[in-house]
Amino acid sequence: MGICSWLVLGGIAGWLASIIKGTNARMGMFANIVAGIVGAMVGGWVFSFFGGSGVTGFNLYSLLVATVGAVILLSLLQIIRK
Repeated sequence: MGICSWLVLGGIAGWLASIIKGTNARMGMFANIVAGIVGAMVGGWVFSFFGGSGVTGFNLYSLLVATVGAVILLSLLQIIRK
C-alpha cells in the first residue's frame, strides 16, 4: 500500500475506533489518522498472534484489522490516562 492508502485507511479506521470508544468529539482528523495507522500495526500483530493475517491491502479485512487495533490502542491510552 502507498502512503495515500495508509492515510485514508488510517483515517477511516481511527475515526471508526473513536466512535466506538466515544472519543470522537475530542479527537481531530490528525489524531484519527495516527490512531488508525498505529492501530493497523497493533491489529496486525494481534491478528498474526492468533494465526490470522494483518493488513493485506486496501480492503474491508484490512479496515477491520486496523479498526480493532485502533480500538485496542485507544483503550490502552484511556487506561494510562486514568
